[in-house]
Order: sequence, then C-alpha cells, then structure tokens
Amino acid sequence: MSARVVRQSKYRHVFGHLYKAEECYQNIAVTRSAWDSNYIKANPKYFGVCWEAGGGGAIAVVPHEASGKLPQGNVPLFSGHKGPVLDLDFHPHNDNLVATVAEDANVMIWGIPEGGLKKTTSDPLQTLQGHKRKIGTANFNPVANNVLATSSTDFTVKLWDIEKGANMFTVEGHTDIINSVDWNYNGSQLASVAKDKKLRVFDPRTNTIAQETQSHQGVKGSRVCYLKDKIFTVGFSKNTEREFYIYDARDITNPLTHFGVDSSAGLLMPFYDYDTSILFLAGKGDGNIRYYEIVDDAPFFHFLSEFKSATPQRGLGFIPKRSVNVSECEIARGLKLSVNKMEPISFRVPRKSDIFQDDLYPDTFSGEPSLTSEEWASGANAEPKLQSLAPGFVQKERVQDFNPVVQAVDQGPKNEKELRDEYEKLKTRVAYLEAEIVKKDARIKELSG
Repeated sequence: MSARVVRQSKYRHVFGHLYKAEECYQNIAVTRSAWDSNYIKANPKYFGVCWEAGGGGAIAVVPHEASGKLPQGNVPLFSGHKGPVLDLDFHPHNDNLVATVAEDANVMIWGIPEGGLKKTTSDPLQTLQGHKRKIGTANFNPVANNVLATSSTDFTVKLWDIEKGANMFTVEGHTDIINSVDWNYNGSQLASVAKDKKLRVFDPRTNTIAQETQSHQGVKGSRVCYLKDKIFTVGFSKNTEREFYIYDARDITNPLTHFGVDSSAGLLMPFYDYDTSILFLAGKGDGNIRYYEIVDDAPFFHFLSEFKSATPQRGLGFIPKRSVNVSECEIARGLKLSVNKMEPISFRVPRKSDIFQDDLYPDTFSGEPSLTSEEWASGANAEPKLQSLAPGFVQKERVQDFNPVVQAVDQGPKNEKELRDEYEKLKTRVAYLEAEIVKKDARIKELSG
C-alpha cells in the first residue's frame, strides 16, 4: 500500500493571529448602507472606513498607530458627500490622498494631513462629476499615476485623471448594475461582473468590451479579481450555493475550474496576494476567512487553511505588503470590520529562525508609479516598480506632489428664478421623451404586426 503524498508548499501551515483587544480599534461607526462594499481600505499609514453619518456621507481615516478607543461621536471625518459613501480607495502612489464615491454621483479626492485628520472637513481637493447615478466602486490604477476607475448604476465605467479633473474615457456596454471591478497586474485591463450575470474584460482606453461570458447564475451579488494571468469570480449558483470560477484571462469563454464553497448567505470577498499567490476569501456575516494557494496547473487552487472567529465580519481589507512585519514571518495583515470595532489579523508562516526569509518575501510593489496618466492614456503599458522587504533596504524617497486643476462643481439652482427655469427645461425634456416613447411603441407595434 503506497504512502499518501502530501503536496509541498511553504504556505501549508499559514495561520491567522488575532490582535489583542488593546491593539484593536473601538467605536467604529460602520455605515449602515446596504450597498455591497468592503467598507474598509488601507495604505501604509492609515485605514479608511465608510462611516455612518447623518445628513450625507462620510469616511473616517485613522492612523494605524491610533489603536484603542476612538473618541465616540467626535471622530474627525471627510464629509462632503450629500449621500452615503459607497466605496473608497487610497492612492497607491501617494499615501496622503484618498478617493470616495457615493450615492450623490460625485467622486471626491481628499488630502490627508500628516499625522491624520484633526477636525471634520467638507472641502475636497477635487470633485469629479459625470456619472448620472450613484457610484458603487472606486479603483486606482496600480501603475499609472492619478488614474482612477469608477463604476456607476448608470451602467458605465469612467476613467479619470484626478489631478487634471478630466474624464479620460467612458466604457459602455454593461446592461445592468455593475457589482465589482478590478485592474489586472499592470493596469492595462479591467474586469467587471454585473447583475446581468456576465463577466467582462476590457481595455478602458479602447472604450470597448474585449471579452464577455456568462458567469454566476444566482440572483445575489458577485465579485471579480485578477490572479495575474487568471481571473477569479465569486458569487452564487441558481441554488444559492456560494461558488467560484477561475478563468484564463486570455480566453474567458469557459472557466478553467469551478468550486462550490458552501450554502451560507453572505457574499464572499476575495483578496489576492500577487507575491505569495494566496487568495483570501472572507464571507460577509461569517466569522471565518478561508485561504487558498493559486497554482498554474489543474485544479488551479489548493485549500490551505481557515481562520475562525465567533465575531461576524461586515467588511475586510488588507494593508499593502510593504507594511507587513517580516521579523515575525507575517505574509499578510487583514483589517476586519465588525459592528463597532476593527480587528487586525496577522497571517504568519511558523518559522523560528531570526534570519530574513527571502523565499517568503519576493520583491513587492514599491508604491512608485511606472507611468504618467498621459503615457497610460496614449497606450503605453509597464510593469509595477518593485522593492525589497529585506531589513536594511532603504527605499528612495517618493515624490508625492499633487497639484489639482480644480473643476467647477454644479451646485444646482441657487434662487427661485433659476429653479423655475430648470423646472421648465425639465418639463420640456420630459414631454420630448414621452413623445419619443409613443413613436417607439408605434414602431414596435408596426414591426410586430
């Protein structure tokens, strides 16, 4: 009888370590918005949370060193939106900039003072207008400086140069609400999943959908993320079972593999570490986080382990790799949001040696842009710039200038006369559209007959 062969992997024994209570963050007022979002993002200096605030939308940006109890009811906020904030993203090349999107259909860029925000502000550095309905996702390009992708319930994805305040490209072709958007490794393509149950891949600079295929057939939401040369989607089957697909990014016609996870109700949030090829899956309303190793050959993934907790999570985010503690063999750190607190979870490889483990830490994203927004818009592609995590490595100082060309913001009618004029314009527009509908209905009836 042959001995059982155990697959070799240096990440087979990765375990999750929950921080002590005094190292967590209390009095976190997470938004009660029903929009499907992670609600939290992080950079090397801060983490940001979509905040529950009356009379509009807000986020809190908290320094990592400010653990403990936050001042209840007195946390400084970025609060310029007129509707709840649905997503945020930190600038990957400037640690003091964060973008927010909200139900008011505006994109706002905020400047974070050194040391963190000291008082609430409602004055963004830049406000970008162009979407017609609420905006659900915000994703900065990983290699091109100041390039932001946003998706809206107007079924479009817009690409912005946040410094110039310009809408660079608009991608149409979606036929329902966009659930999730993700950049590939070198920022040359975007993938999206939508409520029409389709996965799409496109280069936003061409304004066209390059590939499109059927994805999860369940009625609940879905997510997408790139796995280098593969694409990962997670959602629900017709029988409401949580499942995921892995596709070859070059041809998404048929998935490489499919896996049914379980029958829980919460949406799974995927996070992929390009350095270790580990995929983390955290379910909303669950207390556990599963993690898998992604490989090039069938079955294309291997289950590693599972972090379990009795506290359900409302959202989750991960800090950039260059901020992990290499002396403790930490390969990732998740930030778990529950009802009123944020708990860091350190994922570590159990090793006793004090020597730097170079096999665990290949060079990682440095936080420097590889392209300007103009170069990227003209069609140029480049790989991300990398840095070593070895002790003693000194990264050159990054230039983090941001000189926005501030755009005029349409505030709507300012007095009774302007309000009446706007009303008359809209009334005329409605009458025109109603007449067009009558014409279309007549044409449809004629063609049907």
